[in-house]
Amino acid sequence: MQINKHKYSGKLALPILAIMLWLFSVGSAMGVVYSTYESRKATQKLEELRREASGLRVMSGKFLLEKSSWAAYSRVEKIAFDELNMFVPENEKTILVYKK
Repeated sequence: MQINKHKYSGKLALPILAIMLWLFSVGSAMGVVYSTYESRKATQKLEELRREASGLRVMSGKFLLEKSSWAAYSRVEKIAFDELNMFVPENEKTILVYKK
């Protein structure tokens, strides 16, 4: 009886092994496709973030330029004279304080 059992199991082992190898191959291929898809999505997101960073750098440069123009000495002096009625004191009224 046992001789027949081994005889059938040997005949079934090869197709089962082939099916298992085919399933592993398909699973591996699906894994490669999925990882490639995820890699492309991550690369696309990275490029999008780089473009955004570049845009923010340009905007930061514009803000720095605007800040320097608002803080320009000539503009501050004009506002002091025109809007705040400030003036430069005469030399006799000026006191210099020196730090030792």
